[in-house]
Amino acid sequence: MAGIFYDKKHQIDPKIILKLGAASMLLATSLLFGGCSGADNTEEAEQPAAAVTLTDYPEQVYWGDLHLHTLYSFDSYNFGNKTLGPDDAYRFAQGEEVDAHGGRKAKLEQSLDFLMVSDHAEYTGVFLGMEKGNPDIVDTPLGKAWAAMNKAGDTVGPMNEVVESITYGRGEGQPPKAFRKTVWSELVEAAERHNQPGKFTTFAGYEWTSMPGGGNQHRVVVFKDDKDKTLQTMPFSAADSNNPLDLWRYLAAYEKQTGGEVMAIAHNGNISNGNMFGDTQIDGKPFDQQYVDLRARWEPLYETTQVKGDGEAHPLLSPDDEFADFESWDENNISMEPKPADPGKLRKWLAGEYAREGLKQGLDLQARFGVNPYQYGLIGSTDTHTGLSTADDNNFWGKFVESEPGKERLNSKMAGRLWENWRLTSSGYIGAWARANTRAELFAAFKRKEVYATTGPRMAVRFFGGWDYQESDMKKSDYARIGYATGVPMGGVLTGGGDAPHFMITALKDPNGANLDRVQLIKGWRSSDGKLHEKIHEVAFSGDRQVDPATGKIAAVGNTVNFKDATYTNDIGEPYFATMWVDPDFDPKVSAFYYLRVLEIPTPRWTLYDAVRFNVKPPKDAPLITQERAYSSPIWYHPV
Repeated sequence: MAGIFYDKKHQIDPKIILKLGAASMLLATSLLFGGCSGADNTEEAEQPAAAVTLTDYPEQVYWGDLHLHTLYSFDSYNFGNKTLGPDDAYRFAQGEEVDAHGGRKAKLEQSLDFLMVSDHAEYTGVFLGMEKGNPDIVDTPLGKAWAAMNKAGDTVGPMNEVVESITYGRGEGQPPKAFRKTVWSELVEAAERHNQPGKFTTFAGYEWTSMPGGGNQHRVVVFKDDKDKTLQTMPFSAADSNNPLDLWRYLAAYEKQTGGEVMAIAHNGNISNGNMFGDTQIDGKPFDQQYVDLRARWEPLYETTQVKGDGEAHPLLSPDDEFADFESWDENNISMEPKPADPGKLRKWLAGEYAREGLKQGLDLQARFGVNPYQYGLIGSTDTHTGLSTADDNNFWGKFVESEPGKERLNSKMAGRLWENWRLTSSGYIGAWARANTRAELFAAFKRKEVYATTGPRMAVRFFGGWDYQESDMKKSDYARIGYATGVPMGGVLTGGGDAPHFMITALKDPNGANLDRVQLIKGWRSSDGKLHEKIHEVAFSGDRQVDPATGKIAAVGNTVNFKDATYTNDIGEPYFATMWVDPDFDPKVSAFYYLRVLEIPTPRWTLYDAVRFNVKPPKDAPLITQERAYSSPIWYHPV
């Protein structure tokens, strides 16, 4: 890869792209010049979308966010967002400039391809309705009680009642059905207004906000359908039930009633009291066939990285993984209650909180029940509560209003009383390989798990597994067609059929971002004695580094970050990797999974950008550099 040149903006020089070879040229040019994936906000990008044409197989990656809140959410509104609603969120995601708070202007450097506003199902729009004097809420016992609290200066009381309701699943005191139906209609109609098949896709959905005992069990609910179906239902909230079983039954009832499609996506297992990937249900009962069947059916994806930390791996669970301690939020649960101090209890707790461990536990559950409830694909989303979907460190708009850009946010707390704002992670986005930018095609990609997570950068990552791939396939311009024809893409399942699976792997840097450090393949498996294992393979890396045969590791790539002005250079790393990897330890009798982790070279974290931009001293514990990354959805191997 030597000889690839960059301009001062870290972009690939189009004149040199031909040196990448046929397969990489096809992928790179589709990203740089193909048009619809993260298009720059140029005049060309604003032209009306052409008629939607379906390709034979997915040829483009589309970028989006399925987890974002606006002033309709009780916490977004009460923590300062009084102006940015769903329409603002959709306009911003399409590249338009919007008025943020405090007179600031906000705009994405690159627009998104799809977005879902996922306001909390619990008490949606209540505080906004009270402000507007909506009689469907202000004239109710709930509205009168909360208005009295506010008039007495008690702004915390209503929030406490909301939290208590979703913590304990108490249905009493919910807004009247007429009000909830009106609010849901407003959210659905906003999604309909901005849906432009082939150009920009919106989904109707919401967040189910269960948190029994302070353990996060949140899910976003994503509907594939247009309003003719989505308006036949109303959001099922944690005030209706905080048990995921009841949520999944609601999803099943929706599909049976409407003929539509829907799914749930869990997030923030890292603050779940060890229960996101535990071995018991939230009521303490052991897993049973019904539970594993329903979870496997309704939760094909897991949100692995977002603003409240990264949830791929943890160093206590993966001590040999030098990159496991990334943006860790591992001190407490969502109610900010501390995790166990005892090392043994802490390890068991963490084992139920991180995605890699969940994938491993899934192999064990597969052996016990014949079904793997943790056979999920990996995605990222923002979980921003400002209506502004940003995951770029140099253009990060925080979690709540007080963590929008400003001199104060480095030394303040979320909502003034929660976690320190410097802990926030500028993450993440979803990359979805689909045949077109439409609801049907993107939802199909979600269901088959042909998606991956990034912490923000728009790296193009492809991953195929099969038995008959040849080294020469990687050099062909239609290598992706071969990947589909004789194997499976990320999210797929291989069954016995050869001596060892072959994996075709490509990764292209974000055209406007940093070079790539390496590509790692993480394998997890369940041995014949029932033990669970993992191993990290360095399958592609920059420079002339060598894998140490004793440790399996390579040296660090280096660091070009300039702390004085928050810049970096692409003098290290590579723009593109393409490799074929064959599992050297394959056992056809052993179930396994494989996924990719793609690492960029070190770059400035948003905290360093803030320190330089606002000339403030960051807290001593705040990290100032980061190594952005992508996580592919796994490919599973199941013995025949």
